[in-house]
Amino acid sequence: MHRHESLSHQLARRSPAGYIPALITGFAHKGLEDFFYEGSKRGIQPRHAQRLADILDRLDAAQHVEDMRYPGSGLHPLQGTFAGYWAVRVSGNWRVIFRFDNGNAFAVNYLDYH
Repeated sequence: MHRHESLSHQLARRSPAGYIPALITGFAHKGLEDFFYEGSKRGIQPRHAQRLADILDRLDAAQHVEDMRYPGSGLHPLQGTFAGYWAVRVSGNWRVIFRFDNGNAFAVNYLDYH
């Protein structure tokens, strides 16, 4: 923990086991980032809000990419332009895609990629 962090911030970053858990470390989609941190639906499809909240909560807690494999997620690795990314289904052709390394999700994006 850094000396300049407030105690409440330090406690918020600690798990009961005393270590910093896996988390989302970066977003590629500003609207999705605002939704995650502030609850703003301005940059997302409002009808996807609950599903996105569930996906992001699970992704923020995931320690391994396989933690995102649950019924209905459709977790799969991407190829081509998005090689190195994983995708989970939101609705229709909409997906949340992300990279995962060392227990952290990053470059989290929300798009219709089909």
